[in-house]
Amino acid sequence: MTIRFVPDAQWFRSQKGNGVLAGSPLTYFGVTDAGSKILDAIESNADLPQNHSQLTDRLLATGAVHPAQSLEANSSDVTVVIPAFITDTQSHTNLENLIASLIGLAIVVVDDASPHPVHISGARVIRHDTNKGPAAARNTGIALVATKFVACVDADVSVTGEQLLTLAGYLADERVAMVAPRITCLNDKTFIGEFESLHSPLDLGSTPALVRPMSRVSYLPATVLVCNTNSLRTVGSFDESLRLGEDVDLVWRCTESGLWCRYVPAIECPHRARRSIRALFRQRFEYGSSAAALDQRHPHRASPLRAHALLLVAAMSILMGLLSVAVVFIALTILYFCWSLRSTKISMTSRTRLAWLGVTSTTKLLAQAIMRCWWPLFLLASLVSWRPGVMLTFSALVPSIFGLMRFKPNHPIRYLLVRIISDMSYASGVWAGAIRVRSVRCLLPVITVRRSISR
Repeated sequence: MTIRFVPDAQWFRSQKGNGVLAGSPLTYFGVTDAGSKILDAIESNADLPQNHSQLTDRLLATGAVHPAQSLEANSSDVTVVIPAFITDTQSHTNLENLIASLIGLAIVVVDDASPHPVHISGARVIRHDTNKGPAAARNTGIALVATKFVACVDADVSVTGEQLLTLAGYLADERVAMVAPRITCLNDKTFIGEFESLHSPLDLGSTPALVRPMSRVSYLPATVLVCNTNSLRTVGSFDESLRLGEDVDLVWRCTESGLWCRYVPAIECPHRARRSIRALFRQRFEYGSSAAALDQRHPHRASPLRAHALLLVAAMSILMGLLSVAVVFIALTILYFCWSLRSTKISMTSRTRLAWLGVTSTTKLLAQAIMRCWWPLFLLASLVSWRPGVMLTFSALVPSIFGLMRFKPNHPIRYLLVRIISDMSYASGVWAGAIRVRSVRCLLPVITVRRSISR
């Protein structure tokens, strides 16, 4: 198979073509004329020149490019582990349908003390006497795996054996510890189905990524997670003390160990929506409550915002409605980026575009952090000054209104309310977790004062 790579979403070529700025964090690669031909081939999806591996390996390691495809693994190399907590006939039927779609693969179902009996054919079933949580259930199954790869699959997702084998193909690169597809949500034409299909926390978007904490794609959900078995055991598998966030913790331990984790959205696996709005809000609250425990294990990784100080001031000015101040700081930001990237030979147009991208991205992230973490503080501060109230109002309404304009949901008012309350529910969970562990570090932003461009 011909090797192909796709450039990362942030990819800026130099004017002469002998360099590229890409990856997360941004890394500048100055290349020779031969290297420039490799960059040309990547951009045009053409055959790569010989002896490309030295440069493409560096590009892969920084997330500047991503594999465009993989060879399927052999079915004899993959075992599927399904943690199951079956509560009714419908969830048992869903499990049966999932197993039927995985014919040809070895399957281990770990019944985590389900209240509804699990009687299933086509899989080995192991039962816990007491409910131990999804991390322990997966570890029980992983302990029985003798194959090179293991696929952890939740019982309420739809995935085929062919998809798992394709994902496992990415693990042929031994530097890759795990890979995950895009988890979409089934739009069953109900309001919840429609909303979850637009804003599911499991859906990480349509752009491939090398996963890293506090980057564009900072974690992988264990809904469908295909792993190198040896790598998984090396880092200690899932942390059974965590009932929530155990998948995030595992991914971060892998990256801290120097292993790669890939997100491959070209493969989509639909997930069932929550059954009620109340269940949706509870899910967001529970996800938020895991932030403090994750921060204890990985300090500052669960921070709600990481931003350059100059970009942050510009973003704050925008959200406060201080447009004249915002214009000044946006101009300063553009000048700063143009100056700091002067040695890269990236065009002035690209540097300006990169600066503008930094401002818009930081503004979105700041608005998200306000709603998903800091809204109680801003609500209290608005009693003293109207500026925090303006920021809170903008953060709540502007993203939701843009969502209305972009997606045109069937129930616009309900969409608006649920989107705002779901973010506030997540924030409530963050505060509850912080109180439980008696640490506010997960509430604090990470602010940088220098723009670091690796070479």
